[in-house]
Amino acid sequence: MSRLPSILLVDDDPITNFLNRKLLLRLEAAEEVLVAANGEEALAVLHRYCQPPTPSYPALIFLDINMPLMDGFEFLTAFQQLPDAQRHAVVIVMLTTSVSSRDLERVKHQPVADFLAKPLTQEQVERVLEQHFSLNP
Repeated sequence: MSRLPSILLVDDDPITNFLNRKLLLRLEAAEEVLVAANGEEALAVLHRYCQPPTPSYPALIFLDINMPLMDGFEFLTAFQQLPDAQRHAVVIVMLTTSVSSRDLERVKHQPVADFLAKPLTQEQVERVLEQHFSLNP
């Protein structure tokens, strides 16, 4: 499978991040898998890799909704303030256990390419890579 330069996992659960990171590395989905525990850390990662955008700038973000400090929706609001080139270089996929109809409705109005239920699976990763990056497993 072809690889993305970088994928960013944003979730406050260290076990979820550990398992998702292992899955992405096993599938060789990206050269590098970055991890952030909340939206604030995710923004810091994006700023670190985008001044100017580097080859390691995350092409894909798996974003949780419910996190402390800055949740997924707050991250998306802040993400909208980034320069166009940075925003358009990233595909964001919500990855959450939330099945709240309110959350699902809010996602429809966000710059999110997809909405997936946890846990992240090989099939989900392969579908996202094929659908949004034309990468065949």
